[in-house]
Amino acid sequence: MYIVAIAWLYVTFMMAITETSITGGILTFLFYGVLPCGLFLWLVGTPQRKRNKSGQIAE
Repeated sequence: MYIVAIAWLYVTFMMAITETSITGGILTFLFYGVLPCGLFLWLVGTPQRKRNKSGQIAE
């Protein structure tokens, strides 16, 4: 799971480097890389968070 996120961030970082302006590069990295990757990790991690929460309640 994490290797996919790291690879995606690498690809979007390379896309951001090729932008013609600094602002365009930052926005490209933010909107194509960080936000979708954060959403992906949050959605994929939801079952584990639920298991951790139910385990704490049971104790």
